[in-house]
Amino acid sequence: MQKRILTGDRPTGPLHLGHFVGTLQNRVKLQDEYEVFLIVADLHTLTTKSGKEQIAKLPEYIKSQVLDYLSVGIDPSKTTIYLQSQVQAVYELNLLFSMLVTKERLERIPTLKDVMRDAGLSNPSLGLLGYPVLQSADILMFNADLVPVGKDQESHVEMSREIAKRFNSNYGDVFNEPKALVGDVPTLPGIDGATKMSKSAGNAIYLTDDAETVKQKVMKMFTDPNRIHPTDPGNVEGNPVFIYHDAFNPNKEEVDDLKSRYKEGKVGDVEVKEKLVKAMNDFLDPIRAKRAEFEKDTKLVDKILKEGTQKASEIANGVLAKAKQAMGLEYFM
Repeated sequence: MQKRILTGDRPTGPLHLGHFVGTLQNRVKLQDEYEVFLIVADLHTLTTKSGKEQIAKLPEYIKSQVLDYLSVGIDPSKTTIYLQSQVQAVYELNLLFSMLVTKERLERIPTLKDVMRDAGLSNPSLGLLGYPVLQSADILMFNADLVPVGKDQESHVEMSREIAKRFNSNYGDVFNEPKALVGDVPTLPGIDGATKMSKSAGNAIYLTDDAETVKQKVMKMFTDPNRIHPTDPGNVEGNPVFIYHDAFNPNKEEVDDLKSRYKEGKVGDVEVKEKLVKAMNDFLDPIRAKRAEFEKDTKLVDKILKEGTQKASEIANGVLAKAKQAMGLEYFM
């Protein structure tokens, strides 16, 4: 029997190259080895964006996110793509699990302060404070074996393990104790030289950017700040332009030549960036073409989400029924 994986994203806008390097390319590989459930986590979006105007944007973001998945090679016949808010079992499990976790334990989640800072919040809502519990419900309602995460998200999987262990100890064995699948994934810097590419920082190259937009962004990219003239020896290590060359330029001889000349002060930033523009657009062209093809079928995303959510719901309902039975909550059923 294939092991199960739970992974996904919040629909807060288009996915970018940082997502591709960090998660998307790995998910394409995982779908051939595991039974993968890919969550479009719209409920998690509400933890920091619960305004009516923000919610009104969700349908557009959800559709865009699914098209991004398809365009990079995620196959809905191999990966179950589902909409979190339409799986009713997650609401019940979230409530039941919340009885097993203290406020103090939630406040020790390392990423909570980061999320609050990024969202500009000084005091978390109950939903934001408890989002690791909802995340645990996402994971445990499928009895997922593995959860692919970055190193900074490992504590969330540990919370899921704690909840599963406590539930099983209190009521009987129902839930697997999932393990984090921590990949050796590089972080792609933003085009402004920031340590991380992100939507909120406005420093991203999106999978949906056209060729001209990519060119404009690349030509504005941060390079070696200490290099004033093309004849000055430049630093390659940590230089965003060369990090992108390493990640997206398949012509390694060209990359090595550019690095060598850059260190010696024999090539200017313009030439390095122009070659990166070509490499980036060569990489993105097939993704753009696939997306354009998928967009022709206006009912495709709805169909994928409907079928995926139905499958996810059936599995989750079965696990929820076992949990309620173990707890003794089916006394009138």
